[in-house]
Formats: sequence, structure tokens, C-alpha cells
Amino acid sequence: MMMQRFVDGVLAVAKESVKTFTYESLNNIVRLINGISALLLAILPGKAIILEGIHGWELRPTFGGPRFPRWMEHGVSSFNRFVHELSVDSEPSSMDYSSGEEEDIDGITPASPSSNCSRVSRASSFTKYERHRTGWIISILSWILFPAKFLLGIPFYIGRLSCTRGSKAPSTCHRPLQLHSSIRRVHTTKDHVVHCATDRRRGVIEDLHLAIEIFIETIFDFFHKAAHFLLSPSEALRMSWRWFSSDKNDTEVIHHDVYDASVHTDTLGENDPSVSERKSTFHHVMNTDARTCQDVITELGYPYEAIRVETSDGYVLLLERIPRRDARKAVYLQHGILDSSMGWVSNGVVGSPAFAAYDQGYDVFLGNFRGLVSREHVNKDISSRRYWKYSINEHGTEDIPAMIEKIHEIKTSELKISQPDVKEEINEAQPYKLCAICHSLGGAAILMYVITCRIEEKPHRLSRLILLSPAGFHDDSTLVFTVAEYLFLVSAPILAYIVPAFYIPTKFFRMLLNKLARDFHNYPAVGGLVQTLMSYVVGGDSSNWVGVLGLPHYNMNDMPGVSFRVAHHLAQMKHTGKFRMFDYGSVRANMEVYGSPEPVDLGEYYRFIDIPVDLVAGRKDKVIRPSMVRKHYRLMKDSGVDVSYNEFEYAHLDFTFSHREELLAYVMSRLLLVEPDPKRQFSQKASKLKKKEQIESS
Repeated sequence: MMMQRFVDGVLAVAKESVKTFTYESLNNIVRLINGISALLLAILPGKAIILEGIHGWELRPTFGGPRFPRWMEHGVSSFNRFVHELSVDSEPSSMDYSSGEEEDIDGITPASPSSNCSRVSRASSFTKYERHRTGWIISILSWILFPAKFLLGIPFYIGRLSCTRGSKAPSTCHRPLQLHSSIRRVHTTKDHVVHCATDRRRGVIEDLHLAIEIFIETIFDFFHKAAHFLLSPSEALRMSWRWFSSDKNDTEVIHHDVYDASVHTDTLGENDPSVSERKSTFHHVMNTDARTCQDVITELGYPYEAIRVETSDGYVLLLERIPRRDARKAVYLQHGILDSSMGWVSNGVVGSPAFAAYDQGYDVFLGNFRGLVSREHVNKDISSRRYWKYSINEHGTEDIPAMIEKIHEIKTSELKISQPDVKEEINEAQPYKLCAICHSLGGAAILMYVITCRIEEKPHRLSRLILLSPAGFHDDSTLVFTVAEYLFLVSAPILAYIVPAFYIPTKFFRMLLNKLARDFHNYPAVGGLVQTLMSYVVGGDSSNWVGVLGLPHYNMNDMPGVSFRVAHHLAQMKHTGKFRMFDYGSVRANMEVYGSPEPVDLGEYYRFIDIPVDLVAGRKDKVIRPSMVRKHYRLMKDSGVDVSYNEFEYAHLDFTFSHREELLAYVMSRLLLVEPDPKRQFSQKASKLKKKEQIESS
């Protein structure tokens, strides 16, 4: 007994010493990397302008604890304490293992419309790693003790077989206890989900810490059990007997823990605003941020609706909505390149255009272009090359028309139900007003949509355009974009077949990007260096590129991509200095599509724009410079378009990914210029009075 205690003490001290040494060694390596990054950042030119307005890029890393390792808090390993508490399911606080110090550190990270499942994801990943650790130990011991197990198992199974023939009651008596244990685990998980309000995903460094700790635990646990077998033969025999006599169903419970819990979400503005339950599953071992636009909207208490839209060429688009079904004013928001609808809600309630418009009484629709890695299409077997074979033409003549027609179909049908007097108005004109707010590539696509609708004499359904740094003209740009232009133009015939699109192809590398984005925030000098280098790549634009990489739509399961033809189309626009449609490269191909040997020059058709247009440029924008937005303005002004122009001290991504009250106030003021016709307002009030009289009379 004394020898066993001595061995236990030696192994415990050795284990904690190895943990401390490896943890501090890894921290020192990270400090070295952060220090080298700070040194490089100090000598790079132009960093002051690039990092201006991006807060928190101190040259000192923030760690999850003091110099003393986290697992040595109060002299006990936090990992061991967590495993011990996890095994005791009777206490509801068994999963609350985080120290207050860690909570303070998480407070450094800006709060986002956050995942209610990230803390549980972290806890579930600990549990899963523990199950893997136990499985490895059992597997190793099984191989070592296989001969003994085989010899002792024969008489045991013969005896057990004779017993089970006589009675089956013992096999069923354990079921209620197992179910009760699962229910308790689910209840504990749900409690933690409801109270979690910050993004708790791990970065690569944190994953490395966890993996090293689990590896050390596994090795020392093996030696600990081996020592017990050698020093205490009687205890070894008892453990072997319990191992052989254990019911197979008992082990299955360990490996099939339940992680499903119902999360209460309260939605506002619906017909039935009662609390509803939404199922969430917490088994994601990788612990990445995979929130969707729906998660962000519903977690902030807003209503949500997802609408499936099919284009005429078979692409399946997601049109998302924050619904006000009886509203006669609606707004359609369209993102730019390598973006999604997440950009319009990523700043939370205060700084997001989508929520601001909804709070002003608008029915909000969030459009998503084609171009996801998941390749949503009517033809499930569509090849990658065929799926990515589209240019900006298809964004403006297929995607936007399909989504706006779906909006028109939904609004007219809903207004007919909620306001019966609308039926007469539909015969005269559109019973609602629809404005569009578009950023970057979305601005070029919406202009293409309006002009092509007017040329084909089709209704475009829009009442006003608000274009934030719209694409279209790119001849005034930096040297980086000029080099990219000639690269695409020269190599297009070859690269179009080799590289159909630009995106991260595998789940592993998408997961790695998601986790690295977290590390860039934890280690500021590294993040500042990456931010500066990325800014150089895009011509010196000071947008928060590192922050954008951390958005959930860049996750391991899916992400927006850019087709080669879209990039080639932008290169054509820059080369010609004209805002025109895609050049298919031959007179014959252009004749088939446009009826002319050259693509349609959209700038020459600006006279067809029959609605007000508000153009907004960023003085710090190096991707689409203010001079290019002013080129839109001059052509529209010369064509007689009702157009306005404004500039802000913004970089390219500041229009969507930054908290800019000045911009929100301006956009909302332009939206408020569009109001329903007085006749419709009067009829709407009349219908409400009729309903009130009917209720009072009944």
C-alpha cells in the first residue's frame, strides 16, 4: 500500500511537471512568434494608416492565465477536476469548470451576436476527447490482456448464457437509470446554453494546448493503471472481473451521450410571439464558429424567414427575411464579392443596416448570390466546372430578377390577406415600395438589372437605389490590381479550365482559417502583421480584413467563393475603362448573346434608369476609389438621372462590417424619402378603421 501511494505521488508530480514544462514551452514559442511579428510590423511602411481605426492591436499577447499554468490553479489540474466533476452528474453545476479569470479574458473580445452553443461545444469537445482517451486505454489493455481475457471469458460466457435463459429481468433493470442520466446531462447542457452570450470557439493554439494536455493525461494514465496492476494483483483481478461482467449496453451509454437540447428563442413581430423551442445539437468537436444568418437574427430576438429561390438556369438561392408582413415599404439588401447576407447583420442590433431598417418599419429581405462551395443547384450532380461557369451577367440578369420577383409575389399575396383593399390597387400599380441597398459587386449587379429590365420593357419593381461603393468602373486602381488584370486577361484561356473558381477547397483548411482568425485576435502583433500584409495585397485598403476572416460564413462546411469568370469580367471592365457586360471572347459568341459583336456598354444606357439613385464612396477605399464612384455619378447626371453623391471617411469594408452611425443615419434618411402614396396611406387607415369597427360591433 505504501509503495502504491509512493508510485501515485511520483506519477502525479511527474505528470504536472511535464504539463507545466510543455505549456510554458508552447507559450514561450507563441511569445517569440508574436515578438517577431511585432518587430516586422514595426518596420513595415504604411502600417499606421492601415491599422488606424482597428482597436486592440497592442504588441503584447493575451494569454488565458498568469505565468502559473491554468491547470495548476489551487494545486490541482483543471483538466482532472473537470473530468472528476463531469463524472458526478448529480450536481447541476458539474460542467461549470471555467475560472473567473477566463471569463475576464473573454470579455476582451468584442461581443458579437453570439453562438449560444459555443461554451457547450467546448464542453462537449472535452467530453469527446475524454471518451477517446478512455477508448485508447481500453484498446491497449485489451491487446495486452487478450490471452487472459480469452481463457477466463469462456467459462464466464457459458455461465452467463445459462443465467440469461432463465431470466431477462437484470438486462432491463438498468434502462431507467441510463435514461435518467442522459436526461440530467441534457438539462445541464441546456442551462449552460441559455446563459452563454459570447463566442467561445478555440483557436489553433488553444487546440494545441488541449491536444498536448490530453496526450499527457493518456500516457500517464496508462502508466498509472499499469503500476496498479503490478503492485495490487487482487485489485487487478477485481477490475478484470468487473470488466468481463460488465453489460455491453452499459458501455454503449458512454459512447452515445446525448447532446441535443432545446434552446428557447423569443421572436418579435410575428402573429404568435410566444416562446418557441428550436433544436440545437452540440457535438461539434472542431469547435468552429458555424453560425448562420438565421442564428444571428433569432438570437437577437428578431423574426426570421428563409425563402428558397430558383433561377431560370437552375441555381438555388437563399433569400432571407426579417418579416413585417403588413408593411407597405420593403428594403432589399445585396452583398458584394466574397460576402453573404451575414454582412448586413454582423454588427448586432446597433450597427447593422438590416436591423436599423426593420426598426424603422421596413420589411427586410437579404439576398444571397450564387457561388457557395456547397454548390446549391436543381441538378444535384452538377460538376464543379459547370456550376462555376457564370459572370457578373448572371448576378444581374438571373439572381437579382429571381429574388425580386419572389419578393413581389410574397408581398402582393400577403398584402391581399392583411389588407383587402389592396386588390384594387394591384390593378393600378405596385401596392408597396421596394428600395435596394447594395454594396460593391451588388451595386454593379443591381444597375445591370435595372437597365436590362428597362431595355426589355419589364418592370423592375424598385423605387430607389442606395449604392455603397458600387463596382463597374475600375480603371483608376493600384498597381496590384493592374498586375492582376493582365494576369487574368493573358491566362484566361488556360486558367478558366484549370481553376473554375477561387475558394478554400477542403473542410480542413476552411476549419483552419476559422481557427486562425481567432488566434489573430488572441495574439495582436500576429493579427496586425496579417492585417497589414492583406492590406498590401488589396492595394493598401485599411478595412478590417482580419476581422472579416472571422465571420461565421467562412466556416468548415461552406463559404462564398468567386468564379473565375467573375474575376475575368472585372479585369475586362478595368482594361476597357467601361462598365459593360461580359465579353465572351469572339464575335460569334457575343452575337448570340447580345446581338452585337461587342458586349453591351451599360454606361451608355444610364438614361434608362428611372428611379432615384444615391451613390456613396469611401475616401479611404482603395478597392473602388472615390473617383470611380464619381464616374458613375457624372454619367448618371449627364443622362438625366435623379442621382446624389456623398463621401465618408471609410475603407471598402467599412460600409458593412463596421459600426458606423453616421452611415446608418444617412442610409435611413434616404430610405425615408420613399413613402407609400397618400391614397394608399388613406386606404390603409380606412381598412384599419373598418377592422376596428367590426371588432367593436362583434
